[in-house]
Amino acid sequence: MGSEESADANVSADANDEADASEKPEASPAPAPALALEGSPPEASPPEARPRYIVTVRQWLDDYFLGDDPGFGLALVPFCFLSMLLFTRHPSTNFIFDEQEALLANPYVRSIAEAQPKFRWIDAFYRDFWGLGPERSIGSYRPIPDLVWRALWGLGAREQTPFLHHWVNVLLHGMNGALVCVVAFQLTKRRSTAWLAGACFTASGVLTEAVSGVVGISDVLGATGVLLALAALSLRLPWMALGVFFASLFGLYSKESALCVVPLVPFAALLAAQIHHPEKPRRWLRAAVAFVAAAGAFVLYVEARRRMFPAPLPAEVSVDANAEKPFAARTFAAILRWYAQPTLPRDPLNNPLVNAAGPERIAGALRVYFRGLEQIVFPHPLSGDYSAPQEPVPPRLVFPESVLGALAMLLPLPGAAWLGISAWRRAKRAKAESETPKSEIDARPIVGLGLVWIMVSYFPVSNIPVLLPTVRAERFWYFPVIGSSLVLAIAFAAALARWPAGTRGRKITTAGILVFFGVQAICARLHANDYTDDLVFWNATRKAVPRSAKAHLNYSVMKGARGDLEARLAANRTALELAPQWPMASIYLGDTLCRLHRAPEAWPHYVRGFQLAPNDVNLVALALQCLWDEKMLAEGSNVRSELDVLKDKHPGTWVEYLGKDILEKGEEHKGVDPKYRPRGYNEGPKD
Repeated sequence: MGSEESADANVSADANDEADASEKPEASPAPAPALALEGSPPEASPPEARPRYIVTVRQWLDDYFLGDDPGFGLALVPFCFLSMLLFTRHPSTNFIFDEQEALLANPYVRSIAEAQPKFRWIDAFYRDFWGLGPERSIGSYRPIPDLVWRALWGLGAREQTPFLHHWVNVLLHGMNGALVCVVAFQLTKRRSTAWLAGACFTASGVLTEAVSGVVGISDVLGATGVLLALAALSLRLPWMALGVFFASLFGLYSKESALCVVPLVPFAALLAAQIHHPEKPRRWLRAAVAFVAAAGAFVLYVEARRRMFPAPLPAEVSVDANAEKPFAARTFAAILRWYAQPTLPRDPLNNPLVNAAGPERIAGALRVYFRGLEQIVFPHPLSGDYSAPQEPVPPRLVFPESVLGALAMLLPLPGAAWLGISAWRRAKRAKAESETPKSEIDARPIVGLGLVWIMVSYFPVSNIPVLLPTVRAERFWYFPVIGSSLVLAIAFAAALARWPAGTRGRKITTAGILVFFGVQAICARLHANDYTDDLVFWNATRKAVPRSAKAHLNYSVMKGARGDLEARLAANRTALELAPQWPMASIYLGDTLCRLHRAPEAWPHYVRGFQLAPNDVNLVALALQCLWDEKMLAEGSNVRSELDVLKDKHPGTWVEYLGKDILEKGEEHKGVDPKYRPRGYNEGPKD
């Protein structure tokens, strides 16, 4: 899509475009295409006035970054080093948050270390992300990450530390940064813009959770598949189809949200056909082939999952539950039944929107969407948790963040259409007038692609089409930041291109871009430091999101595990104040008091927890065991009598079963039957 040079849409082609820039300084702004690394140095002093080592380093940087087109091998090394610099955890780190369930308690992963493994390698496709079968799944189906973890576990990365698992994330993220750089160059044909795009992606602070947290490997690998599908669009038609198909399949088996390839890759093929294949664009044919390939991979993935992982479906998508609903609702339910998404957990603490009516849920989701967009530009604060009541159901539908979120959700599609059509019309007019060289690229369709990419790739995890277990998570932004990196890189390059090398405007613009990258790098590095260990992580989280009850409660557990029960008690009280209806907060507060040998004070909190969650076997067992250890269930005690009455008020529950068992067989088991006691912190699965 060739066009005339424009200050707001185009960037310099390469270093040769401005070889004489320093010899022709201009005092006023002009559309002179250039980046600081792409032409003669902007300084007024001649090269001989500077130290020789500065000239040597500058020349080396020019040669490395702008001397050749940025291929994958050339981009891989610097972006892997950048990823290591920003996101590497401390080597002594331990298992944090979901990493305990994903690795320590994952029977499929751990099986490789057994003398006679219970699971075969192929069983990754018959288990969920946590190594559970379909009857026990909580909804995540990601075989490829499990295969990687199992291989690493077999190499010795086991209970001692998750560092090697995390290190793989860091290197894969650097690889994805290189792929973003390659794709950006394919689309813009500008070396500087490509490097800026790769840097925007690799250094993005909002991606820290996905890169520094082991569980984020699913997002990282899923994005690898999506980026490979994008890169395949530059191939000849038959090879493009194969590349899109297999890359899409890889992404889907890594993370469910890679389904965004189905609409986005064909859209990219439509907009970029003129760029990739200027002689024979065949836009609509390439878009159709890309759609068939991506959709074919999606259908194969779903049909295979339905057969290999037949998880029970949510009741709300059944035919009977939707029989009286409008046609659109019945159709959507039918699609969900075919997709066969396993039942997702619905905990109001993790996602308060599960209790919201439709309009309030959408308003809350739009608020979260806008806050995430803010974090792309200014990633502070960053947190590994946003549970209730940090992101509550909004009290009203219309407020600034919901309006801005709605605009950001709705405007990209018509905006991209306008940008694409205007670029096409300009290219057609220029071709007729023979005014524009074929080598020039109009960046407007790429900007439109980036804007649509952000919205479409985030939409499946926005809590608008379906409710997710989590109200907000920074790892959800791993896919959208691919699009934002393209947009930011083009904007930065266009801003630099407004000013000739050496002018005041060029220096100010360069300084502003460096400040942006500096803020991203500092925020990423500081947040990666939060993953030093579990105590540091939850301490940082409760400070970043002070209204997260889970953050305070987990911090209390970490303090308790280190023997500081008074600090645990204070944090427990804060968690209970924030979430008075959360049974775990009541039980854990009682447990802290009990461990402080204040069992009579603990009992009312235990009773409250039993009433809120009579069927939570772990919580019930935890409370009863401490009561037993503190001699509160001795013959003739008031607590024993009250427990005897309480268990009868909850027939058919774990309160009744374990209460009766400990009263009758407590001496035999020394408290709760060991097979029902909860797994200790940082432990693997119980045998």
